Amino acid sequence: MPVYFDHAATTPLSAPALAALTQELSRSGNPSSLHGSGRRARAVVEQSREILARAAGAHSSEVIFVSGGTEADNLAVKGLYWSRRAADPRRKRILVSAVEHPAVQDTVEWLQQHQGAEAVWLPVDPDGRLNLDAYREALDDDPESVALVTVMWANNEVGTVQPIAEVVALAASYGIPVHSDAVQAFGSVPVNFADSGLAAMSISGHKIGGPVGIGALLLGRAIKLTPVQHGGGQERDVRSGTLDTPSIAAFAAAAADAVEHLAEESARLAALRDQLIERIRQAIPEAVLRGSATERLPGNVHFTFPGCEGDSLLFLLDMAGIETSTGSACTAGVPRPSQVLLAMGLDEEEARGAQRFSLGHTTEQSDVDVLMAALPQAHAQAKQAGMAGHQSTIQTAATQALAAKATPLGAR
Repeated sequence: MPVYFDHAATTPLSAPALAALTQELSRSGNPSSLHGSGRRARAVVEQSREILARAAGAHSSEVIFVSGGTEADNLAVKGLYWSRRAADPRRKRILVSAVEHPAVQDTVEWLQQHQGAEAVWLPVDPDGRLNLDAYREALDDDPESVALVTVMWANNEVGTVQPIAEVVALAASYGIPVHSDAVQAFGSVPVNFADSGLAAMSISGHKIGGPVGIGALLLGRAIKLTPVQHGGGQERDVRSGTLDTPSIAAFAAAAADAVEHLAEESARLAALRDQLIERIRQAIPEAVLRGSATERLPGNVHFTFPGCEGDSLLFLLDMAGIETSTGSACTAGVPRPSQVLLAMGLDEEEARGAQRFSLGHTTEQSDVDVLMAALPQAHAQAKQAGMAGHQSTIQTAATQALAAKATPLGAR
């Protein structure tokens, strides 16, 4: 079994989620059908909606089931933009942080290119935290032209938690709706939709122990949203499509389990996180921790390794049976530095040395020990390969990894 340090991409199914999924997969019924099987499936969906709403601090009518975080982000950003601009054509500006997930960044850029939107990219500090002064200035500069604000709750790469309360309060003074991608935050830190004052919030199942392919957009009851796709209008006439009853049930079970154990699990992961950070610093003094040291997700450890290609290090660790990441899984395999790290002020060479170790509910002390037994040597090999070019570096690392694997342990 590999040692898994990529929970920020997808975390394994939790036991309650697996039980719920297995039970519902053995049944049938479209929750929109009127016969007995359909009514049974509808009851499961609505019960799950109630469970998820309680876990997220929302009213059940505010839970709109979608296929995942990407769809939720698209629906929120496009839907709010279209609705707000239809009400007032002056509303063209979208205020968006420079460290958003690609699901938000690319959606805003598409609206810019095809729908007349004007994106205002809000800067962040070296820790990846939103610059509130710049945000306030952008708001004050013609607030009547702002369609919406979108700022993620916590960054998926470096783990920095954003000042959502301040973001919402500033926008509220002008009556401007705020959307937040809370995919990484929900189930890791306290998240309460009602208390946040957000107009819309995106969450996803497979980040919290639920299955892939299910998520939700939490949408305030008074918020008008233009649909992105059309059909049966199953979800509040905002989102169409047959509801996936088994995945919805598993998502709700995972959310309830994650929130019930949030305090102790966050404390456990934070302790492992802090230990791992300290051990990496001791083993590789030149490694640089990225993201906030204090306002950080409990399961996120993100370092850059100077003179070391991140993909090389990932490949070498993978050969040793340790699975990590260089950043967002949604842009993995793309030979370009992280836009998040560039926005934080790193140059391209620094950004290419990134490695994210993300912890989750299956992470144990032994996993940290295994990682630290392999990381120094893997780093030395990756650094020897250097930054000679993306593809050639990976090929060199692969050759070195295979040679190292064939070398007896006593000879290393």
